[in-house]
Amino acid sequence: MTMTNEQAAWFAETFEKLVANVGQAVLGKDHVIRLTFTAMLAEGHVLFEDAPGTGKTSLARALAATVQGSHNRIQFTPDLLPSDVTGVTIYDQKTQKFEFHKGPVFNNIVLADEINRASPKTQSALLEVMEESRVTVDGTTYEAGRPFMVLATQNPIEQAGTYRLPEAQLDRFLIKTSIGYPDHASTVRLLGGANLKDRSKDLTAIITTQAVADMADLAATTHVDTAVLEYISRLCEETRNASETRLGVSVRGALAMVRAAKVWAAGQGRNFVLPDDIKELAPVVWTHRLVMDPEAEFSGATPEVVLTRVLADVAAPQQRASA
Repeated sequence: MTMTNEQAAWFAETFEKLVANVGQAVLGKDHVIRLTFTAMLAEGHVLFEDAPGTGKTSLARALAATVQGSHNRIQFTPDLLPSDVTGVTIYDQKTQKFEFHKGPVFNNIVLADEINRASPKTQSALLEVMEESRVTVDGTTYEAGRPFMVLATQNPIEQAGTYRLPEAQLDRFLIKTSIGYPDHASTVRLLGGANLKDRSKDLTAIITTQAVADMADLAATTHVDTAVLEYISRLCEETRNASETRLGVSVRGALAMVRAAKVWAAGQGRNFVLPDDIKELAPVVWTHRLVMDPEAEFSGATPEVVLTRVLADVAAPQQRASA
């Protein structure tokens, strides 16, 4: 069943309220906030490649405050263990039973700070919970709940002592983007409120976590015409066939685009997806999924250049049919 026009209008209105609320704490970054909420409502995760001090922690706190959710921050370091992420089973001598102590991933929003500084073994502790929203420890499965979103960060400058994220883990991030530094006007506003260490504390919740889950379910009913699905498929095939890439967009990446585009369209008050939605989201949904050929990369080819060419070469459908 496709969402109605009235439901689409309500979705867009609520979406704007969420973005505006977080925008009170993270100034001048409405587009990034929109992308983050898109990932949340598409039940995906976001990877920020940013320099320190751009407001990533503030964004996580503001998101949690806006949806009445819980949040936690994990500082990834080389000595971090998988159990520090997922939790650990401890034997209680009083009860003579093993008890599971939940780790920080059992929150609605988890900030994995500098994720590439932990060992691959610890990084992989996030794979199951990111894909299936559940954690298996000692043979027992624990649900992470809804909504659940990982906001991971990595520093693009300091690479010493880091472990590059494997392609399988990068593929689990719905969106890769950066917050970046604020513009001049927003910087002046931030400096004027320098005494406010945490702007998210003053935010009022807009909706509940249950309402977020309901919005995610509603967004999933956005109509995607067969012509748009074929367009997505052709774009993915072209990224795989490009001479500059060793690995193009996976099937998971194509599915991620459909989920993200549904939310993006609903956030604009439409109950159907347009090809323009695909074009707008492609840089943040697909760029990090392309693995470049070393020789092509050495010659200056980048995922952004390949994706731009593919979007130009593949003709978008001219007509759409709404349900």
